[in-house]
Amino acid sequence: MGLLRGLLGLPLAPLRGVVWVGEQLQDQAHARLYDPVAVRRQIDEVERAYEQGEISEADRDARQEVLLARLTGRPGDGRG
Repeated sequence: MGLLRGLLGLPLAPLRGVVWVGEQLQDQAHARLYDPVAVRRQIDEVERAYEQGEISEADRDARQEVLLARLTGRPGDGRG
């Protein structure tokens, strides 16, 4: 039964490979998006941009709110 199932499933092997690669990419993106070190670095970059006059105080606050939501696991609005 295992051999027959394997032979019948063979045409779907490329699709399974694509799905697996997609899942791996999703896992890596999620890990990078919520990595505490990366989020803290982004918070520092936002603060630096504000201090150098590149962004407004309101923009700084909005960006930091989204980043802090990622850091604490709260749902954010997806901007950043």
